[in-house]
Amino acid sequence: MMGLLDYVGRHATKFLFGGVLVGLAVPPLAALLRPGLVVFLLLPLTLALMRLDWSAFHAYAKRPLLTLPAVAFLLLVCPLLVFAILLPVNLYLGFPRPLTEAIVLMAAGPPITGTVAIALILGLDAALAVIVMVIATAIVPFTLPPLALWLLDIQVDMSLLEFMGRLALMVGVAFGGAILAQKLSPPGWLKKNSRLVDGASVVALVLFAIAIMDGVEAKLVAQPGYVMLATASAFVANLLLQVLGYAVGRWIFRLGQPAALTMGILTGNCNMGLIMVALADRAVFDMVIFFAMGQLPMYMLPGLLQPLYRRMAARPA
Repeated sequence: MMGLLDYVGRHATKFLFGGVLVGLAVPPLAALLRPGLVVFLLLPLTLALMRLDWSAFHAYAKRPLLTLPAVAFLLLVCPLLVFAILLPVNLYLGFPRPLTEAIVLMAAGPPITGTVAIALILGLDAALAVIVMVIATAIVPFTLPPLALWLLDIQVDMSLLEFMGRLALMVGVAFGGAILAQKLSPPGWLKKNSRLVDGASVVALVLFAIAIMDGVEAKLVAQPGYVMLATASAFVANLLLQVLGYAVGRWIFRLGQPAALTMGILTGNCNMGLIMVALADRAVFDMVIFFAMGQLPMYMLPGLLQPLYRRMAARPA
């Protein structure tokens, strides 16, 4: 088993690329794994925190003039920009309203917990990824519901206190598990077995992607055109948000190449699974389809763009 996980860790982007398609190809497996969504969501974060360079994390924690504006950009500026762009598209081109709503909500969400693992796999700034992701996840209960109501006239079916409590519990479990694992691990074990940990993270990310595909196959058979449009929209939105995040990180926040690329990954890869939980039964299935298909670019683009990420990260500051 350890040898298998090590192999998965050495070929992480390939497994992410191919694994995300399994949920579409094997619908019964997606239905079987669906109850484990929360576990599959938290495990990659816990494993990434185990490997985190805490000295670098504390360095970013001491720079609130960087981290707090970055979080405000992700949770407030991005959804407002996306809404402003999609409003005329929706009015004049007849873009489906559920798809418009889903894309705006995606932009209003915090980064996925897997961005930390992705940053580690790509050799980018994992410390920046984790501090921005954690702060954004903690703050999103106070930003997402008002934006959903104001911009889209959607009432999130969960109290702020309940939503905040769930998020705090999830993040707390991940941090607690990581700290406990670090204390119990022999000295140097985590560094020596980094690929093993990466492999376990990739397996959990793939299991999450499979589980969230439950119900997509039936929709694909019934309305293939809508599913194709949702998939194309997910890729375009992810890429454009990554470009926007990179540009803001590089030329507004004046970050180095690895950190600016990390800002791009944080901006484009949003926690749509968390938004599904927040909306509960208020989300129409057409929106859920976008949230599911939105996993495809998040899992496939790191493999497709890995050479570009690494070439750009190696450029001089």
